[in-house]
Amino acid sequence: MLPLLKKMNYIFILGYTLLLSISTCAYSQEFPPKKTITMFVGFAAGGGSDTAARIIAKKLSENIGQSIIVENRPGAGGNIVHGTVATGPTDGSVILLGSIGPLSIAPHLMKLNYDPVKDLAPLTMGVAFPNILVVSSDSTIKNIKDFIEQARKNPGKITFASTGNGSASHLQGELLNVLANIDTTHVPYKGGSPAMIDLLGGRVDGYYSTISSALPHIKSGKLKAIAVTSAKRVDALPDVPTIAESGYPSFDSSNWYAFVASSKMPEPLLDRWNQEILKVLKDKEVLQALNEHGLYPLPSSREDLKKYIAKESQTWSKIIKDKHITND
Repeated sequence: MLPLLKKMNYIFILGYTLLLSISTCAYSQEFPPKKTITMFVGFAAGGGSDTAARIIAKKLSENIGQSIIVENRPGAGGNIVHGTVATGPTDGSVILLGSIGPLSIAPHLMKLNYDPVKDLAPLTMGVAFPNILVVSSDSTIKNIKDFIEQARKNPGKITFASTGNGSASHLQGELLNVLANIDTTHVPYKGGSPAMIDLLGGRVDGYYSTISSALPHIKSGKLKAIAVTSAKRVDALPDVPTIAESGYPSFDSSNWYAFVASSKMPEPLLDRWNQEILKVLKDKEVLQALNEHGLYPLPSSREDLKKYIAKESQTWSKIIKDKHITND
């Protein structure tokens, strides 16, 4: 009799443990989570990533019936918040609008406290926007052909500004150096504003600027738009050619922001976030709102985003290695 009771007791405990495990698993995969959701952004309010996040978060909140707070965590080019999310909650309550730097450039420039491949799971590409090579209106450079010709005639003397070592605007300049076999000199700045000020003042020859920053000066006649860094022309400046169509077809570089989450988040939640964000990115009102700010949504599958990040990482890794770029 005693052995039978022990056996029944063992079965009861095993069954209870299994039931508890199933219940916990179901709870951890509940969507939406029964608490406020945080969408982190690695840059200050007012920039492209912040604008995109707020437009998308508003519609997402309406669709899923849950509050979503956009929280800005600027610092170290966005690397700090990427590490925070990588080790943060895994119940679906935290997602991140990640960026090109921390996801595909920074790993080749510095030691990080997270691995973007192992610790962050791709959800979907968010938005992208190209930069534009601009020069002062007083410059003798009229187009991308002139820029390259002058660089070839004067090795090392044509300068271009960027928002810092390893930034997209820096690497785009280095990419053109490689593809066009030219030698232009990089001048790093601590942000876009000082870079733009020196360009307008004639202290640098060119700058791979965001379109939103350069457009007012282009319209006022203070700057000349030379070429766009993406593979296709942009609606805001339809007459400005791309670098790709100007003889360098492999040149295709944009600033991009992609949604990621902790890789420890359960697969069903990762898939559900992909589905919900895709709905928003394909919404006509959201599309219009993003386009008004020069932002172009690029909804994708989780697998496609994974492949894209890997491709970008490979491209910039080679440029960083070949040009001996450091984070100094």
